[in-house]
Amino acid sequence: MSTPAISVAMSVYNGERFLAPAIESVLGQTFGDFEFLILDDGSHDRTREIVESFAARDSRIRPILRENRGLVASLNQLLAEARAPLVARMDADDICLPERFARQIAFLAGNPDHGVIGSWSEDIDENGGPYAVSGPEHPDTHEGFLTAIDHGWPLLCHPAVMYRRDLVRAVGGYHAAFRHCEDLDLWLRLATVTRLCSLPERLIRYRHYAEQVSSRHATEQQIGAAIARLAYEERRAGRPDPTGDLAALPPLDRLDALFGREGAARQVRAMVAPGLLYSRAGLSDNGFELVVDYLREGGLRAGMWRTVARLLTFGEPLRAARLAATLTLTFAA
Repeated sequence: MSTPAISVAMSVYNGERFLAPAIESVLGQTFGDFEFLILDDGSHDRTREIVESFAARDSRIRPILRENRGLVASLNQLLAEARAPLVARMDADDICLPERFARQIAFLAGNPDHGVIGSWSEDIDENGGPYAVSGPEHPDTHEGFLTAIDHGWPLLCHPAVMYRRDLVRAVGGYHAAFRHCEDLDLWLRLATVTRLCSLPERLIRYRHYAEQVSSRHATEQQIGAAIARLAYEERRAGRPDPTGDLAALPPLDRLDALFGREGAARQVRAMVAPGLLYSRAGLSDNGFELVVDYLREGGLRAGMWRTVARLLTFGEPLRAARLAATLTLTFAA
């Protein structure tokens, strides 16, 4: 069997709703020399049936069917089984534009100093309609990528990237500790060994909907992202990365011990708290306690009284009262 130019890596769990158009968009690429690894991570809907149906029609599809182990384990298995030197990530709820692979493989061929190339995205809602997003585009130069790290801006759209397989393997692949932000941690580790950026073309339609991971695990994702940034700073300063061998991240109150200095946990709370003030999910889960601790540590009060009102509209009167009391006490202090 000849080695394909690209291994397409898709993990899916209970993805029947959007899976067929996602697969069709990969099979419809103008660059067709690829193998398509689709890993069904123990789904209990029609995912397996859909995957097997497409595999019967297109020999480029290689199904991997097994019990549920989670996304990070799935991504690392896909990386291990990929035969091609380049891996194109793809999610089961997004849509590739036909020229995506051709544009990205051409860029990597012409820029051997780059290990990862993404693309800008067209953001859509669950029905395929326009979805409004704010903020800067993903950086289209490596220098812009480093600036984005320093400012906490978006770095790459994970399902839109193509990367060099051996390079990602060399840095340890995806780390289990950074569940729900495993891609950010990987980009930050790669940033010290290769160049990364995105093509300034919208080569993927990126779907937003309530059931996706970034909506269901917003607080955990933001905490993990903040810790990944702390680990990046440790590496950049020439110090060992204390997160490198962790199977899971510790509670916030143990971060100072993990990083060997006072203030690590406080720094994480300061990075995460402002982003939770408008999040219904975050204010309803353990993100609320993080915000309270942030205020007790002298965090900025701007917008907090509006958050009290917002909690009332969210049907959280007890949390609204507690936040108001915390604001009053910290003001008096």
